[in-house]
Amino acid sequence: MAQNTENYTVITGASSGIGYETAKAFAGRGSNLILAARRKNRLETLRQEILSRCPSLDIIIKITDLSVPDNAFLFYEEIKTYPLQTWINNAGFGNYDTVSHQDLNKIRQMLHLNIESLTILSSLFVRDFKNTEGTQLINISSAGGYTIVPAAITYCASKFYVSAFTEGLAWELKENGCKMQAKVFAPAATKTEFGKIANDAAEYDYDKAFGTYHTSAQAAEFLLKLYDSNKAVGAVNRENFMFELKEPQFDYAGNSNHNQNIEK
Repeated sequence: MAQNTENYTVITGASSGIGYETAKAFAGRGSNLILAARRKNRLETLRQEILSRCPSLDIIIKITDLSVPDNAFLFYEEIKTYPLQTWINNAGFGNYDTVSHQDLNKIRQMLHLNIESLTILSSLFVRDFKNTEGTQLINISSAGGYTIVPAAITYCASKFYVSAFTEGLAWELKENGCKMQAKVFAPAATKTEFGKIANDAAEYDYDKAFGTYHTSAQAAEFLLKLYDSNKAVGAVNRENFMFELKEPQFDYAGNSNHNQNIEK
């Protein structure tokens, strides 16, 4: 495939897991990259790994903590002049605990990252690039963004938001004749740092915790299938762990007579 020497793919949470593997996958297709995360050493390692294979690419790293929503605005200001083509909001984390016992400081940080910063970055990207040919916004949700999982209620609720917001945006862009596509990627159990962070554990054994799971590289392959499709949702079925491309899953009122009348 011919290299894309002009446009850039932005990936947040690129220092590990799905974000790390997705960066390598897009680099393999010849895309320049803007990679954001908190851990500079991890991003530097990823940058060198990519350049060793694809030396002609431009790999930009940005160190930022997007659990602070103001940093989302600052991050976007730093990169908005680049010819952005694809934006992947991958940064996020989870939490396993009962609602009555959950650490509210951790929950507050999770909501800032999973919901607020994702919304800010999505909105800014759409504002500036919605009519640019070939642009895509892919927001990372979860199987838990369509199913409520015991002991992960607040995390699932945050991902229900991601799914509903992105599906709604997909409808909005389509109805307004915009060139951008908005898509939801909803993986199931994937071997990343997610397990350790969600359970506040120093170590986490996916083989013991799950009967079936995917690797981060497999998840990145699924994400590329979604990218290549015209579907709005790419989701892993929690029962059989098959990846499925789908139309939006939530009910959409569309042109209902019960909608508010808005003058355009």
